[in-house]
Amino acid sequence: MTRLDLTGLTVMPAQVWGGIRLVPLVRESPVEGLQLRREVYGREYGVVATGPGAEYVSYIPHGFVADWSGDGGAGGGESAAYGTRLGDAPPPCVPLRAHHRLAKRHRVRGKAEKRLRFLPLHLALEGYLSLHFGGPSIAWDEWSQQAVRQGLSPRAEAAYGGRRVPGLDEALRIFEIHPGQCGVLVYAADSLAAAFAVPHPEDYRALHATLIEDLYGELVHQYAFFGGPVPEFTARLGEGAGVRTIADLRAAARAQEREWAESHDTLMAARLLDPPYLFDRVHTMDAFTLWRFLPSFRRGEKEQHIGEVITDRRGRAAYLKTFRLSDAQIRRGYLLSVLHAHDWELDRAAATLGDSRADLVRRIRDAGFDTLVKQGAERGPGAGRAGSGRAGAGGGR
Repeated sequence: MTRLDLTGLTVMPAQVWGGIRLVPLVRESPVEGLQLRREVYGREYGVVATGPGAEYVSYIPHGFVADWSGDGGAGGGESAAYGTRLGDAPPPCVPLRAHHRLAKRHRVRGKAEKRLRFLPLHLALEGYLSLHFGGPSIAWDEWSQQAVRQGLSPRAEAAYGGRRVPGLDEALRIFEIHPGQCGVLVYAADSLAAAFAVPHPEDYRALHATLIEDLYGELVHQYAFFGGPVPEFTARLGEGAGVRTIADLRAAARAQEREWAESHDTLMAARLLDPPYLFDRVHTMDAFTLWRFLPSFRRGEKEQHIGEVITDRRGRAAYLKTFRLSDAQIRRGYLLSVLHAHDWELDRAAATLGDSRADLVRRIRDAGFDTLVKQGAERGPGAGRAGSGRAGAGGGR
């Protein structure tokens, strides 16, 4: 478990459109040696192969290409430049396209390049969907044959496209990109919806519009739909003594910016930065590493995020994209974590949760896992074993 390190990123005063608040993230200097670009697929659904005999179908608006070659994307046009479209014309309907793995090295004539194509947010969501996917490793009497043989297969989670988040499209359209901006924090009704950061200001200018095509959680949509306008950032300069010259005014403005940034980090973004996360390494790219991360699913935490991040050798975030989980998704994650921690033995898990066996079985069924437990499991003894054996592999969705 470790925390996100956003060293080098500084928040600037927010811009507001209705219930949407956009907080710029700027860097004093870009992250050298890494560039991000977009690979455009058009609006389509994709079959993503995640392993042998394992795949899932999802909406895939675009991919990202991480380039650490140092040639700025040159090299015979083999890298995916911004705006590249597969095919000669827009498709007449939503196509189904095959994608092999969520993160894959570009290859030219059989030789791997220093470029990695990955599907933004799909890495993070795959980590959540595969959370203890294999099910019980011991064939307890209470679990069905499906639970023992297949685990949590299939699993599905719902999300909203950015175009369905009220106000987000207009906010992004009129958003004034700040000099040196390398990212943004998106709030709906002053609740953090997503964080996005890239290595270089040119990357951000190219990728800013992709935020409308991203996936957002159920709570984000609800807050944006039902929440009212949020207050704008205001600064009052010159009140009282001390501001007599342009230099005094500039110093007062910078002090207001620092004060706003400190209060933002303390009050608004603390629930993203303070909690510990479980990181899973996806790919190593010389000086950089691509990770996905999950929260600890601590009980009582109302705001929890999943995401993916590219870090440098010091662990600082060069690229970041997050997804806020809904309350139901947090409960499912917590429930699965407790079951896994107790080898899926119901009595021990129920004791940790402070529930009875019957209450735990009811929670499992309410979470959408009713096919995993046998009828009458809430009454049966918890000690009986029908044999041991590994459940299905955790690579499917």
